[in-house]
Formats: sequence, C-alpha cells, structure tokens
Amino acid sequence: MDSLKGPTEWGEGRHGVGPWEGEHPTDPRYDAALLAEGDTRNVVDAYRYWTREAIVADIDTRRHPLHIAIENFENDANIGTVVRTANAFAVDTVHIVGRRRWNRRGAMVTDRYQHLMHHPDVHSLLVWAIRNDLTVVAIDNTPGSVPLETVELPRECLLLFGQEGPGISPEAADGALMTCSIAQFGSTRSINAGVAAGIAMHAWIRQHGDLTQAW
Repeated sequence: MDSLKGPTEWGEGRHGVGPWEGEHPTDPRYDAALLAEGDTRNVVDAYRYWTREAIVADIDTRRHPLHIAIENFENDANIGTVVRTANAFAVDTVHIVGRRRWNRRGAMVTDRYQHLMHHPDVHSLLVWAIRNDLTVVAIDNTPGSVPLETVELPRECLLLFGQEGPGISPEAADGALMTCSIAQFGSTRSINAGVAAGIAMHAWIRQHGDLTQAW
C-alpha cells in the first residue's frame, strides 16, 4: 500500500479501494476479508482495510471531552446527521434522549464508529452529566440566549439540542448552564437542527481542538 497517499478517501473515488495488492500485512488491525475483497466503506484512507473494532479503538485514543445530546421525543430525522458530524469531530458520545429508536439513514453508518448512549428523559441525562463532571450548554435561538459567537465553551462540555421545530424542552433549558444562540441574518425563524449541531460542534473544536490531530 502506498504510504504517501493522503489521509482521506477522496483520491480513491466514491467506491473505496480494491483488494490489497501484494502480500497481506500481518498487523492484527487489518481485516482479512477486506484485504481480500477490497474496502468500499466511507472511511479515511488511514483506516482502509482495518477492522471496525480497530478503528473505534484508535479513535478512542484521541476522542474529545465533548458530548452531544439531542432530544428525540418526536422521532427527529436529524439525529443521523448529528451522529455523522459527531463522528467527524471525534466526539466522545452522542446521547439520545427520549425515544430509543431513531432514523439512522443520515448517519451513513458512522454510528458503527461513534459511541452512543440512550437516556429515557432529560432528567436522567442531566443527572448523568453531573456525575460525569460535564457542563451542559443548550443550543437554541430563544429569548435570553447568549450568542454562540461570543462565548467560551467549557472544555468538558455536553451540548444539548432540541427537536426540529419546538427546540429544546423547558426542562433542558432549566438544567443547562446557559443557552447559546446561533447568529442568523435571513428570514427563517431557525436553521436545521442537524446544521445547528454542526456549527456548535465546530465552535467547540475551534476553541479546544488540537488541530495537529486532524486529518
């Protein structure tokens, strides 16, 4: 395998790479079936041919102390997008609050590499956050919110998002240290919840992420 290739899959086209050329490596991180048949997964080139378990273990060595929670009382279709973005930023855990089942289509199978945790209600999430020394910050454009563009987010942080439409629940807002809004300049009352989550996660990365660890 060419060690000079870049870290992303872009150079290999949309369908990954074919079977490994030459003698197969003996490194236990590699998957024998993928080496023989090729790897068409949506993973960066650095993880080509690795087993799923090896990929998760490697990400675990450099996950950020950032947690994401999203309320799922109406089966929100944005959760898959949130999970996919959380995986891209090596978020520690995505917490699903409310319904256990969620639409995984938008995750593009990144949920296989991202730690997930379910909480039946907001109260149980807030108790878990306290026990794990995480500061809860809600994200919603509501009266009294603080502009996300002006705040220093806590490093050990849990960003909490509400449903598309109604936003965060009153209990979530009451349990958060603060609620941050995202600056908007057009006519719409709100932006997509999945987009808002991506903006907020990147705001945390800009403040606390080690860019030397990025692909």
